Amino acid sequence: MAVKITGTLEGSPASKLNIPEGTMLVSVNGEEIEDVLDYGFYTAAEELDLLLRYTDGSEETVHVRKREYEELGIESGTFLMDREHACRNKCIFCFVDQNPDGMRSSIYFKDDDMRLSFLFGSYVTLTNLTDHDIDRIIRMKISPVNVSVHTTEPELRCLMMGNRFAGDSLRHLYRLAESGADINCQIVVCRNWNDGDHLRQTLTDLTGLCPSVGSIAVVPVGLTAHREGLTALEPFDRDSAREVIEIIRPFQEKCLEKFGDRIVYPSDELYIIAEEEIPESDEYGDYKQLENGVGMVSMFEDEFLSALELEDGDSEERYADIVTGMMSYDFIVTLTEKIREKFPRTHVTVHGVRNDFFGPSITVSGLLTATDILAQVRREDVRGDRIILPESVLRRDGDRFLDDITKEEFEQRMGLPVRTDQDGADLLDAILGR
Repeated sequence: MAVKITGTLEGSPASKLNIPEGTMLVSVNGEEIEDVLDYGFYTAAEELDLLLRYTDGSEETVHVRKREYEELGIESGTFLMDREHACRNKCIFCFVDQNPDGMRSSIYFKDDDMRLSFLFGSYVTLTNLTDHDIDRIIRMKISPVNVSVHTTEPELRCLMMGNRFAGDSLRHLYRLAESGADINCQIVVCRNWNDGDHLRQTLTDLTGLCPSVGSIAVVPVGLTAHREGLTALEPFDRDSAREVIEIIRPFQEKCLEKFGDRIVYPSDELYIIAEEEIPESDEYGDYKQLENGVGMVSMFEDEFLSALELEDGDSEERYADIVTGMMSYDFIVTLTEKIREKFPRTHVTVHGVRNDFFGPSITVSGLLTATDILAQVRREDVRGDRIILPESVLRRDGDRFLDDITKEEFEQRMGLPVRTDQDGADLLDAILGR
């Protein structure tokens, strides 16, 4: 294995070496370089011996001195310095398989890449990792490790994930736990599949790996209207969602008593489906599972109310328009009503948008498309001079919706500029026109 060098950063230590484009970085201080993780880990030292292989096949070792942790400055053709690892599973609940046509192209790629998990917090199934990969994770102390478990019963895991190796790959999880790695786990719970006694068994096994397993999120399966030819799955309703929460509660109590943390958390969506109160923010510890929608509502409310408490208020007349998914509509309305006491002439309209693109059962704001917003929020219904959107409706770069419509195109078609909010305090600023 080696990394292909496509250039060097101007002014960096590597730029002084005049490395020809196409040269391969084979090793650093005798350690083989496979990708960006090896590169970052082994180039942190002050003195480096780089083994380079030139395009003619000849090799040379060059010595570099730099400050500790200073960026060496080698560039490769991809961010990972390697190809992205694709998912090898065919999960019965896979959301990518339920995507309609007409979305931005990257949405259709199913990744299962430990490097992306470490760098961006995504979850991996462990099914495409080897013992060598696990050795490297342990040696490099890569943490946290985010694992999509779903069930700890090997046969059921193989069945649900459509991969005959899915059960055997659980050994990687146990080995990582034995090494003391910091592990976050995810369970996508499917009704009549891995709920009930199966969920109890999974939670028993995973909490048995604490404190290495530091958090477990239980998330209800998301079902779009585009499931033709896929395994028939039932959506959760109030009673079935409550059953899942009731299974989780005794595990939370035991973990709280033993570890000082509840460890196991239902997602906010489960509480909403169950029509139960979402716990207060102090029950979520360090909010390790925000990306899974665990504690997001409580945190957002705390941020908003804390920011509002610091305000002196005024009598200025202003109008604000907020777009949100149906799941959070009532919550956002209740939140914005609290503004009136300090800002009596601030008028907020909350536009709840139904998800016709994926289907009405998908209610989270982060899966709203520009198409649905434009179809349901008419210009004449907007009283403010801008549209406030959750930041999650745009990709990481903040420039494009799921349905491949750019932010600029959306603003042109809506006839108004867009303001995105990142958290509760930011939403208050957006409402007040800051």
